[in-house]
Amino acid sequence: MKRSLACFLFIIISLNAYNQVIGGTVLNNKDKKPIEGASVFFNGTFIGAYTDQEGHFKLDVSKNKNMPLTVSAMGFYSVSLTQFSSGKPIFVYMVPRVFELSEVVISDKDLSKIRKRNLRIFKDEFLGTTFNAVQSKIINEEDIKFVYNLKSDTVMAYSSNPIIVENNALGYKITYFLDEFEYDKRRRLTFFAGNILFNEDLTLSDEQKRNFEKKRELAYNGSRMHFFRALWADDLDSSGFMVRNNSGKLLSYSDLVTEEDSSLKYFHYDSDLIIYYKSAESSGEISFIEDEVYFDQNGYFNPRGIQWSGLISDFRIADWLPYEYALDKKTRGSVH
Repeated sequence: MKRSLACFLFIIISLNAYNQVIGGTVLNNKDKKPIEGASVFFNGTFIGAYTDQEGHFKLDVSKNKNMPLTVSAMGFYSVSLTQFSSGKPIFVYMVPRVFELSEVVISDKDLSKIRKRNLRIFKDEFLGTTFNAVQSKIINEEDIKFVYNLKSDTVMAYSSNPIIVENNALGYKITYFLDEFEYDKRRRLTFFAGNILFNEDLTLSDEQKRNFEKKRELAYNGSRMHFFRALWADDLDSSGFMVRNNSGKLLSYSDLVTEEDSSLKYFHYDSDLIIYYKSAESSGEISFIEDEVYFDQNGYFNPRGIQWSGLISDFRIADWLPYEYALDKKTRGSVH
């Protein structure tokens, strides 16, 4: 079913001037019953909460007020809330997810070889193929179902439950709510979309923390998050980045950024861009889907406004870091 079915109704609320805690209720759009255990979180962070038996939640949004708030629950389409104003609690109505795949889902034992091949494709494209990906494991592989479209030679993946990943290289446990996954075999192109919530073990020894921190730094350097943070600070050169247009012209901050306010900036250019990181070889290319793409100082950006290609696009879930990375290492926490 098309994602357009994931319609929702919510009442916008205002932020408290002191603690900026929002509250609300998550309900089933079909029968209006509360949804217990729904995740309410900022995509790509540690910050989130779960709904109680009555579907209620509270969440401090003060550190992430520029980011959309995601609501995800098992068996429902995810909801994204983009504004928080007025003075009333939020009501989120979630649409049940229906999978009409019984005749084509590859899950029978006699099709185990096909499933194994498709699962390998999924893991390579979803987790990646880097060292960090090799050290990562999907805990609930059995929840992932596959559909093969013969006409388009495309593999699609679905999961009614969130995908749980243990990243033993970077020290994170990841919960990923998968909305879409398609792999075009002919063109070797992948598209997947969803929402990610990070968690980490706060009982790690000092030695384990140091080991993970080294690997996280390697994953961060040259990443998309690193690029946007450097761009925000007008620090591309000293951070090791160069940006050129298709004619080879070296571009500066003023060529690429429009400053609208203190919390958001806008990235734009009238043609594709080539990114270089600490070498003469291209690290990747950027094609603009939208005229301009908003981003903030944490490295968060509108992911639907840009198409990435080249080396920088090869780093998948196993190489991603939470937006809290390197901002306040002493106070990073897990979902509560």
